[in-house]
Amino acid sequence: MNLQYISDERGKTTGVFIPIQDWEELKSKYSDLEKEEGEMIDIPEEHKNIVRQRMEASEKDPSRLLNWDDAKHKLKL
Repeated sequence: MNLQYISDERGKTTGVFIPIQDWEELKSKYSDLEKEEGEMIDIPEEHKNIVRQRMEASEKDPSRLLNWDDAKHKLKL
């Protein structure tokens, strides 16, 4: 396993980066990890509804969408 330790400005270890292949192996070995991973990503239902409404509006009227170049220019990116 090729772990990478994440440190703060004082050199104190604050986290660990696990490559995705190693993470997938851990999840297959320890089934509870997958359940916990799903629980970590908890998007409020009202946020999901906003996205659904916007997707539906975009499907009904695609002209309301900007292409990436126009959006980038408008946002000055």
